Amino acid sequence: MRLPIEYYRADSPTNQIGQALDASEGGLQILFPEQLEIGQNLKLKLFFSSGSELNTIGMLVEVVWMNTQWDEGETHYRSGVRIINISLEDMNKLKDLLSSLS
Repeated sequence: MRLPIEYYRADSPTNQIGQALDASEGGLQILFPEQLEIGQNLKLKLFFSSGSELNTIGMLVEVVWMNTQWDEGETHYRSGVRIINISLEDMNKLKDLLSSLS
């Protein structure tokens, strides 16, 4: 799975773009274009298509691990984030997305 994400750091008003590689109801594995701090909170939007519609899932996440060792050819930081706040509507969208992928 490779889905686009948009995220905002608390100390920056501008958004950044990354990719979600894996997702569960508890968190995501993401490729970030920058090194982030473990424990840092981010506002994150996950983008996915459902038929001809573009959908988003918004959530607040916490960075729980960050791989600073790049494999050959990588240009992004592979990281894990834990969902710490998500609306019931967006959690249902995430559950539907996950069930459609399995």
